Amino acid sequence: MSIDHKELGRRLREAREAAGMNQDAVAKQLNLSRATIAQMELGNRAVSSLELDKLANIYGRDIGSFFTQGFNAEDILSVLLRENPDLVSNEEMTEALRRSISLGRELTNLESLLDLNKDSLIPAVYTVNPPRKKWEAIRQGESLALDERRRLDLGDGPIADIVEILEVQGIRTHVTLLPQDVSGITIKHPEAGLLVVVNETHPPVRQIFSFAHEYGHVLLDRNRPQTISRTINRDDLLEVRANAFAAIFLLPEQGVRRFVSSLGKGQASRTSTRLYDEEDVVEVQRRISAQSQSIQIYDVLLLGHNFGVSTITALYRLRNITPPLIDDEELESLRSDLESTRVNTLNWAFDLDEITEESNKNARFSPKNTFRSRFIALAFEAYRREKISRSKLTELADLVNISRDMLDKLVEDLRLEERV
Repeated sequence: MSIDHKELGRRLREAREAAGMNQDAVAKQLNLSRATIAQMELGNRAVSSLELDKLANIYGRDIGSFFTQGFNAEDILSVLLRENPDLVSNEEMTEALRRSISLGRELTNLESLLDLNKDSLIPAVYTVNPPRKKWEAIRQGESLALDERRRLDLGDGPIADIVEILEVQGIRTHVTLLPQDVSGITIKHPEAGLLVVVNETHPPVRQIFSFAHEYGHVLLDRNRPQTISRTINRDDLLEVRANAFAAIFLLPEQGVRRFVSSLGKGQASRTSTRLYDEEDVVEVQRRISAQSQSIQIYDVLLLGHNFGVSTITALYRLRNITPPLIDDEELESLRSDLESTRVNTLNWAFDLDEITEESNKNARFSPKNTFRSRFIALAFEAYRREKISRSKLTELADLVNISRDMLDKLVEDLRLEERV
């Protein structure tokens, strides 16, 4: 569709306003004056293709959307911010979300350029009635978590990489700066696809749980264009269901019992077996000291480490499985231990420092690396096949914080100039 300068300027203004940005903020990102942005939006100054491409990224849109016949200034980001008006003033968060959407959209473009078939990479959808009570929400989440584990043939063991599970199904994942009370956001976007964003300021174990939580939203709440998981919404039924899904998906009951059993715990203090030998019944009894079965704080730490979750998540899982492995009194006692300084010493002794709630360093894995690695690899492949220019490659590298000098070195080391 052919549009004149004034129409393009009007669309740029509407896109900026829908994104909740002022002209000063846009000018700063483009390294231009506010007056220049104003002239662009009035249609008095032509917009170069490079400037338009950057504006599209800033607004989290595809550049082609400015030229479509049915241009719609309303996009998913503006809807999300409108439904959470207290977040509008958080410029860091809105910029991080715009960047996340741009990354998802650019990955879609790269996949299209490279003729990658994404039809088979669509996660399952579970159709269930909306829960009416918390108990129903919990039961739905638990049941569907087990169904999904069976569908993916995960067994009952720990999940090595939750991000990989999402990525191989075509779900884009990104870790970025979000407000402290926001653990994650799931977005269904026409160009960016299914996008899960998790808070990079949270410890790795919480990020893992957040990815599983948002995965629950992807599977169960696909009809919603976006969900935002916030502390203030923790009692919402859909959030309760997603939390229940995450707990069971990461810590399946049989896997937890098997691991606790490997520690010599979780057995009944008295068991008996009756064997029939074709003539008579032989009764065998076994008694175990009840004290030997008592769950200790280090058992909880090791359980959390084994399944890649926080110690507090592991603790509550021990209480919530049926029948429970600890009672309410033990739960409170162990929780008190977790809040004491003893844990730091135990973490050091068991070499578990990398998964403490307090530290984000030396994680078992970095959730953001899976997406970043795939994004960079596809960008390099597109450049090698002459699907994108060097300037576009530089722009994509900048999106994932690769400097120009580092990019030059990578291009040289990977011999990307020796094109096919």
